[in-house]
Amino acid sequence: MKVIAFAASSSRNSINKKLATYAANLIDNADVEVLDLNDYELPLFSEDREQALGKPQIARDFLAKIASADGLVISFAEHNGTYSAAYKNLFDWCSRIQKVFQGKTMILLSTSPGARGGASVLDQAVKSAPYFDGKVIGSLAIPSFYEHFDVEQGCLTDSDLKSQLLTELIKLRE
Repeated sequence: MKVIAFAASSSRNSINKKLATYAANLIDNADVEVLDLNDYELPLFSEDREQALGKPQIARDFLAKIASADGLVISFAEHNGTYSAAYKNLFDWCSRIQKVFQGKTMILLSTSPGARGGASVLDQAVKSAPYFDGKVIGSLAIPSFYEHFDVEQGCLTDSDLKSQLLTELIKLRE
């Protein structure tokens, strides 16, 4: 099973990338590829730019990565209660080419240093994914990231949260 994982964030030190990487690597016998949104940076989307640039190869490359997967693990950074600008921009470009998620099964995650763990953006992502041909089969917000995740070891330290995460991830194997 091939799993594509990424954080919906462009931060080089993204805690959501740490979570997505950790989560995807918990899936038994999965071939995991972790993407970095910085590799898919595009100019700010507008119809004028689309007319001038057409369908950028970078967006096509991102969509090809999604197409190559059997399942997706995406962890969303929350910026002012919604998606990060980097993710939304890439998503906007890709959505002009095709349905972004291409019928893939998805586990959607979020985390933040705060007590809600990015729950607002996660809720938006879960509700909107089906409109873009995503099959959300599980989701989980991890609150207070630095209290529950050992950054040096790269793992959750809270056994209840780890159990909840494993329960969601096993759905990708079914």
